[in-house]
Amino acid sequence: MRMLINVPERVVGDALRGMAAAHPELAVDVEQRIVRRGDAPVADKVALVSGGGSGHEPLHGGFVGPGMLDAACPGEIFTSPVPDQMARAAAAVDSGNGVLFVVKNYTGDVLNFEMAAELAEDEGVRIRTVLVQDDVAIDADPASGRRRGTGATLFVEKLAGALAEEGAALDEVEALARRVADASRSFGVALSAVTTPAKGGPMFDLPDGELELGIGIHGEPGRERRPMMTAQEIADAAVDALLEDLTPDGPVLALVNGMGATPLIELYGFCAEVHRVLGERGVAVARTLVGNYVTSLDMAGASVTLCQADAELLRLWDAPVRTTGLRWGA
Repeated sequence: MRMLINVPERVVGDALRGMAAAHPELAVDVEQRIVRRGDAPVADKVALVSGGGSGHEPLHGGFVGPGMLDAACPGEIFTSPVPDQMARAAAAVDSGNGVLFVVKNYTGDVLNFEMAAELAEDEGVRIRTVLVQDDVAIDADPASGRRRGTGATLFVEKLAGALAEEGAALDEVEALARRVADASRSFGVALSAVTTPAKGGPMFDLPDGELELGIGIHGEPGRERRPMMTAQEIADAAVDALLEDLTPDGPVLALVNGMGATPLIELYGFCAEVHRVLGERGVAVARTLVGNYVTSLDMAGASVTLCQADAELLRLWDAPVRTTGLRWGA
């Protein structure tokens, strides 16, 4: 195992200590595993709290700051944070205007955030929850009617965070977050398997010369395996899968996201192909974000997320944001 770590059991704690050292504007509680804005709670503002298993950085701790999240709770690698952790985070950032939980649709996250909401509400904190379920690679779970939550989480956190920063009420922020989640779809592809510190080797077998279309961010199986494809062929497959499920009647926001081990030169080349196929399908792209934002440790590959946008969403996307993982504007 070639990893820049001490021991697997301390990976998350060590990373949080490093985040605290590098970013004094954040309040990083290594013991309780909470990352929050240093100025939280912000008066007269709805707070946004998210979290999930570590290994997807900069999601979620890298998106804490003005214009995005007020707090994030990292769990162990690919493991949900615990309810007490999230309830403490909610209490720490609540200004009295309520807290919105942004939750990716994985069983552990959903159950633990539900319990956290109950704990927080028992302490007088108003909680609303928005579920992100954007992955079109697999059919919805028959039991829940829902899909995995992936890249659209960034869109929800950025756009709802911008609205909250403007002083909108909890009902408005919740409604906007739900609208963004409903208007977003994602599709991912893996070129290599992911290696976790605890396992010390690949989580699944992906033979040389093959790729997996529709991979999940924890290495969950996708739609199918194929012989290695060109960036053009992968973009055609990914965008067609997205547009089977999303029919934009206007421009879109596009996220071309790296899975952790794909360099920017490849991601920008892939972005060019995504723009090409969207243009061929008659879909205008209003804004594009390229980089490693919702990752899977050291997996090579990429995902594409589209969100149907309107004037309000474009305004909120362009609004200032100051986090360690996303930063623009004043």
